[in-house]
Amino acid sequence: MITFPKQLLEGYRSFATQRLPTEQSRYRELSVRGQSPEVMVIGCCDSRVSPEVIFDAGPGELFVVRNVANLVPVYEPDGGAHGVSAALEYAVNVLRVKHIVVLGHAQCGGIRAFIDKIEPLSPGDFIGRWMAMFIKPGEVVEQREHESMHQFTVRIEKAAVFRSLENLMSFPFVRKMVESGDLQLHGGYFGVSEGSLFVLDRTAKEFRSVQEHAE
Repeated sequence: MITFPKQLLEGYRSFATQRLPTEQSRYRELSVRGQSPEVMVIGCCDSRVSPEVIFDAGPGELFVVRNVANLVPVYEPDGGAHGVSAALEYAVNVLRVKHIVVLGHAQCGGIRAFIDKIEPLSPGDFIGRWMAMFIKPGEVVEQREHESMHQFTVRIEKAAVFRSLENLMSFPFVRKMVESGDLQLHGGYFGVSEGSLFVLDRTAKEFRSVQEHAE
């Protein structure tokens, strides 16, 4: 007896009858020659923020790794298991991606848990320990005077993108490719309710709407 989620089976049937026929040749090509995406996206696990949907990407176009709050840890070759670091190593050293995009978003549950300093969900507190790498030793993250909770939350959501971009440069193989001009790092921020996208202007250190960026 199949107990697979019904909505997934229905979604697959829709995919198989509608989308797959138009992309079958693409899938066959990818199965033969392998993948060669030019872009890696580091995004959040949040079900509302799917990079493939936001960027209208087809099969084989994006190499995606998702985690709570779209965080990138610092380079730590300590023998432990590091999922994000492993994906990053594969994307840069094997796939030779040309762009890495860190995609933050509004209403991020991981960031909110960090801000609210909520009680651990379990004795192990995986979320708490994961979010702890967002700040440096001795660093204090607090709401500023005259700053609303909404403004504070958005500021920290965007700060997570800056921190991940900073941590990316701690990986020797990333820094080497960036400095040689073979790899570019980018930041993005997605507004869930409006479906808006903001991209990071590295010079001004500000996020600008894609409409403004295009101009």
